[in-house]
Amino acid sequence: MDRTNRTINCFDLAAKQLKPQKKFNVCTYILIMAIIKPVKGIKPKFGDDCYLSDNAVVVGDVAMGDNCSVWFNAVVRGDVCSIRMGDNCNIQDGAVIHGTLNYSETIMGDNVSIGHNAIVHGCTIEDNVLIGMGAIVMDRAVIKTGSIIAAGAVVLANTVVEPGVIYAGTPAKKVKDVDERMKQVVDKTPSNYIMYSKWFRESDS
Repeated sequence: MDRTNRTINCFDLAAKQLKPQKKFNVCTYILIMAIIKPVKGIKPKFGDDCYLSDNAVVVGDVAMGDNCSVWFNAVVRGDVCSIRMGDNCNIQDGAVIHGTLNYSETIMGDNVSIGHNAIVHGCTIEDNVLIGMGAIVMDRAVIKTGSIIAAGAVVLANTVVEPGVIYAGTPAKKVKDVDERMKQVVDKTPSNYIMYSKWFRESDS
């Protein structure tokens, strides 16, 4: 999907604002903000109601849909290739989104959850997918709709993961179909992260 025409001022999004803190009876201010930077003159673009944690990093040719979130220590690095994200995506703590120069861009659909410390590198992830904690998805892999990549799995370059399945292991292989219980996890995680974002916004206000 094309997010290139949807934009807000990325520095308005990052400026989370000066928080007063009292120490030794002197009111000081600490600037709390994510790192958002242009690369080669291209600035990140954000849909409505996106949330970036204080030390999240989003740089370069990145375009997000609505209600996306990037969490503590996560890096979305659109310097060598573009990164496109649909609506309701969450990039959890310590995850890295990147690609390979002149070879592999990263494309995510709607309702994609990238687990803590996962690496998503120049691949395509369709709608309603969960990438587990510490998993690695390599260049030009395709993760089809409704699938799960298990924690710690390594999806090799050019792998195509069929819809509605769970892949696990190194290299990742199909272990079973997604059952109703796991489907609920995939479906609920994006809405949970929208809720978590609201908690942090309330704390910052």
